[in-house]
Amino acid sequence: MFTLRADAETVARTRFSPSLAAESLAWLKLTADAGRHPVFGDPGPLARASLAHPDVALLLDLLPRAGEVYTPDLLTPPPGTAARPADLLDEQLARIEATTQDELEEQVFGYTAVHWHRPLPIGARRVVESGSMPRRLADGLARFWRDALADDWAVLHAVAERDIAHRAKTIATHGVGAALASLHPAIGWAGDAITLAAPFDGEVDIAGRELVLAPGVLSWPGTSVQVDVPGQVVLGYPALGIGTGADRPPGRLAPVVGTARAALLADLETARPTAELATRTGYSPATVSYHLNALHRAGLVSKVRDGRYVLYRRTAQAVVLLEGALSR
Repeated sequence: MFTLRADAETVARTRFSPSLAAESLAWLKLTADAGRHPVFGDPGPLARASLAHPDVALLLDLLPRAGEVYTPDLLTPPPGTAARPADLLDEQLARIEATTQDELEEQVFGYTAVHWHRPLPIGARRVVESGSMPRRLADGLARFWRDALADDWAVLHAVAERDIAHRAKTIATHGVGAALASLHPAIGWAGDAITLAAPFDGEVDIAGRELVLAPGVLSWPGTSVQVDVPGQVVLGYPALGIGTGADRPPGRLAPVVGTARAALLADLETARPTAELATRTGYSPATVSYHLNALHRAGLVSKVRDGRYVLYRRTAQAVVLLEGALSR
């Protein structure tokens, strides 16, 4: 059992945010292991092709293998508070690139020696010694994100947002403790501590620290915790709603209507205004408006005025199109 000993300040500084770095690394490891996600399936040829880039390969040198659980925390810095997914990733990439040489060596040389059952690859060791590793790791993560995940992230991000909205409702109704206790069967709340059923034991005092709770989509159904960097505490847990169908990316629909329109259709199960869609998808309001007008002309979205806003929602025809794409 692993225990995070908390206090009132920790509870007061608890917040939710998806970690795009952690999601990218989960997908990267699945790709490298030639695995299939239990819900999202095969990572696909674009993800596999990205593995050939030397900076992406360098990331793999720092990921745990079978029987190992330690991932250097510098690869998954606590997510920030940006509204747009692209900005969330940029914040994490900047923090990776800002890693000091002392922090790098402590984690990559020291902690891997303790937690891994093998030596660090010689190529990775040389990159650490050269001083170029933080920049190359950030570049590798950005490249893999762009190659393998960027086009489909709008739908996946919506799953994380729905989870966070559910947790917020739990907090409003029952309090922070109830939300912590309901994250996952392996995660508990003991009044002054968070417990995690893990393959390692220990206790860490996180009193006074900010606690970031990160719903996992591509990392589903796993849990994770990172506490090695002073002041940083991130607890990853599986997002709700995975496997229901609404979480699937629009990749198979994109060749039919285009990536942007596929992302918008997938996110229009609920009626939304243009500005909200722009925030959720990362496209500019002008781009969203252009694609919505095209989808409306094609009969794939309806629109209705609600006060100052025009709300868009996908039509029954769009639902049939989506279901057909997901069934192939």
